[in-house]
This record gives sequence, C-alpha cells and structure tokens, in this order.
Amino acid sequence: MITDPIADMFARIKNAIVRKKEFVKIPGSKFKKAILDLLKKEKYILDYSIEPLSEYSYNFVVKLKYYKGKSVINDIVRLSKPGRRIYKSYNEIPKVLSGMGLTILSTSKGVVSHREAIKNKVGGEVIGFVY
Repeated sequence: MITDPIADMFARIKNAIVRKKEFVKIPGSKFKKAILDLLKKEKYILDYSIEPLSEYSYNFVVKLKYYKGKSVINDIVRLSKPGRRIYKSYNEIPKVLSGMGLTILSTSKGVVSHREAIKNKVGGEVIGFVY
C-alpha cells in the first residue's frame, strides 16, 4: 500500500527521466489523470494513454518529453503531503523560477496551474512544482 500516491507518481517520473526512458507506467486514479492533463497542457509531457489491468484498475503509460536529448522536466517536487497539507490563497501562491516553472494546485475549480489560479482568483492546496 502506498501512503502518498502523488509522491510515488512524481518519483516514478523522476526515475524514468534519470534513466532516459521513453515511457513510464503509473497506477491510475482520477486525481493523477487531472495532474497528467495539466502536465500535457503545459507541454511537460508528450502524451499519456490508459492501459487497463482489470475491470477496476488501470495504469497510465506516460510518454516523456525530451528536447535535444535532455528532459523538459528538470525536477518535479511534491510540496503538500498527507501529514502536512499546504494551502495558499491566490495572492500567496509560490512561483517557481519567477514564474518560469509550474506550480500545481488543487482548487475548487479542479487541478490548475498557478497562472490559472491567479487569473481566476482561486486558492487551494499546493500539490507541487515542476521545472
């Protein structure tokens, strides 16, 4: 049993990037799908597909993105954890690399980037950073 599935997903992505893998398999959930949709929208991954395992479980097969042999994702960090949740209002959202990176937030409007949260004036749980 995994106590923090999002941290596990981030660790799998980091490990696959270090090994220069083209694909990485991640156990599926709706929340992970929302994060992958955001990463795809912000062009940090190429695409992902769903690989059914049984009637109730599935994996995501994530196609990682590389540019000139180097990964687009330098690091992906989990900030809010099950033991220590971090919530911020829209005007307190931390920016990575002065806004060049991506802050992932879980808000009442769904999983969004820091740019969308500030534009829509919604705060929420700071899931992590990608840069």
